[in-house]
Amino acid sequence: MISARLLMPLVLCAAPLAAVAQQTETVSTMSSASNADLTFSLRGGVSYSPEYFGSDDYAVGPDVGFKFHGLNLSNGRSFGSGDPWADTLGWDVHGAFRYIGERDASEHDDLRGMDDVDAAVELGFGFGYTAEYFSAYTDVRRGFGGHEAWVGEAGLDLIARPTDRWKLTVGPRLFWGSDDYADTYFGVDTSEAAAGRPAYEAEGGLLTSGVEVGARYQIDDDWGLEGAVTWEKYRNDAADSPIVENGSDDQWSVRLGVTRVFRLRF
Repeated sequence: MISARLLMPLVLCAAPLAAVAQQTETVSTMSSASNADLTFSLRGGVSYSPEYFGSDDYAVGPDVGFKFHGLNLSNGRSFGSGDPWADTLGWDVHGAFRYIGERDASEHDDLRGMDDVDAAVELGFGFGYTAEYFSAYTDVRRGFGGHEAWVGEAGLDLIARPTDRWKLTVGPRLFWGSDDYADTYFGVDTSEAAAGRPAYEAEGGLLTSGVEVGARYQIDDDWGLEGAVTWEKYRNDAADSPIVENGSDDQWSVRLGVTRVFRLRF
């Protein structure tokens, strides 16, 4: 069952999505004298993933995403690519974002007696490199809300394009977290300790490694479908956490969403 708490981020995302779509169509009727434009895409859909880090129970939730494609300025300077469906070859600098839902201990038997963890937003930046048949990236993010720690992520994808509309990717993923991050989600302090859940201080480092398989289908110039299946395995102090030992150190997630491209002229 999808709770109101899980649906709220998707509802909040859908409202501006519709508003921007209307704005885009209005802007397209303006004079062709305008010679500056911005191209980006928004993704909205559903995901199926563990209810919290280390859980062996899964739940349906929202999936949202944003991607910047290109900016052309009136002075002739340009950034990115004007084609949102084509890869920009070479090096790039990009923003990085992740949302982590709240962890309510009262909703999970394995967490009874533990403190709640508020929802968190991670913001940062990353560097990437894309070639014809592969891409690589590394991101650094800082948390706000449920945790205020630093995390890092790196990935490498092999790319296949069976047709002009299909893009398939597969590759490894690595995730690191600081001491504060590890202790927030995998630590157990003395006041939270219970039978089968001893006190535990988690330290940072490499926390997960895994593989992601992704697919994207271009419906037309403005719309597309995008999905991915990810497997992660907890490592080091995350794997040794009583929270993970009472749940599972293998974590699967599936997401499927609709992508809408926006082209704003100004």
